[in-house]
Amino acid sequence: MATGVVYRCPEDEGTFCSRAGRRQTEGMGDQYEVSEVGAGALTIPSLRWEEPPEGPVLVLLDQTRLPAEEVELVCTDVPALVQAIRTLAVRGAPLLGIAGAYGVALAAARGFDVEEAVEALAQARPTAVNLGYGVRRAAVAYRAAFGEDGAQAAAAAALAEARAVHAEDIEASARMAERGLALLGELLPGGGHRILTHCNTGALVSGGEGTALAVALAAHRAGELRRLWVDETRPLLQGARLTAYEAARAGMAYTVLSDGAAGSLFAGGEVDAVLIGADRIAADGSVANKVGSYPLAVLAPLPPRSVRGGGTDQHGGSGDRGGGGYRSGAASGPGSDGVLVAVCAGARGGGRHRHASGAAGRTGLQPGLRRHSAGAGDGDRHGGRSGVSGDPGRAGRGVFHVTME
Repeated sequence: MATGVVYRCPEDEGTFCSRAGRRQTEGMGDQYEVSEVGAGALTIPSLRWEEPPEGPVLVLLDQTRLPAEEVELVCTDVPALVQAIRTLAVRGAPLLGIAGAYGVALAAARGFDVEEAVEALAQARPTAVNLGYGVRRAAVAYRAAFGEDGAQAAAAAALAEARAVHAEDIEASARMAERGLALLGELLPGGGHRILTHCNTGALVSGGEGTALAVALAAHRAGELRRLWVDETRPLLQGARLTAYEAARAGMAYTVLSDGAAGSLFAGGEVDAVLIGADRIAADGSVANKVGSYPLAVLAPLPPRSVRGGGTDQHGGSGDRGGGGYRSGAASGPGSDGVLVAVCAGARGGGRHRHASGAAGRTGLQPGLRRHSAGAGDGDRHGGRSGVSGDPGRAGRGVFHVTME
């Protein structure tokens, strides 16, 4: 059980404090009525910093309790935050980076051993690139200020850096949504998109409105989203539990489907585009994401050679085997992630399929990342990953990426 919780509801002497506790399960399998009531941002933010009289705290929306209840977990120390990370109460690549930075600030503000906190946070999810990135940024700011101005100034510096990480993610999320919507408009003019998504990539994983789901939300707000297909995403059901929750909140028309049912939708011409997150984006455009992502890439055939880039494959075997590599839209630095857009344009008009896709990265592929992984984040623990690369594979199909400058 997590420690260091200062808020408790009178009816619950545990470590969670429930606010509103509304039921969200009714109608979550299939929603046709698009209502503006309650549409928009989450009623409770995924993460926030507060400073009550008892001392600074980090407040998290406990995602293990969604969609049945909206429950908050209040952490007053790093062990409580580490427990929240390990139990997936807080999850998602961008949000883990923000939480890690605030965790360092929390330890500093409350007078705990900051170096010990840094180590504990970094080891909470060792494969989570974003978590380590956020922790390092706040720790560097703390150490620099401590050497010159002492502990109080160092704590303020760590908090300022955590807030900067948070603000940067909000801005990056907005820019990604804008770029992704523009890409959809370029490849699928006319709107009326039927978008399929996998796992959960919305406001629950970000300081802003998310990554892939933010693009779908932008399409919805622009009146260009006809239907959101939501893979349930086994084994933890992030799609059925969390993406459906966010879609309902935003007033989207959506349908939850079993992971294995996606193929029938493609066969029936019911999918115009696939929007998924990217746990890892390599410099050559190879992508790794949640288990279940790869079959979606296989279902999105390779685009015509006329739209392929001419770059050089960096990872041997993951580029175009027929000559000419892939141009990749990758995240802009350690701890950032992107969204993979696989557009199935042939689904509407019949005839020959013309397929393309793009990675709406946060600021485009940076020169310094050409020979190294532009690591994104980490998939939810126990959820695993699936490779989605530029390799056409045995079936002659794959995913193509375009650089978003």
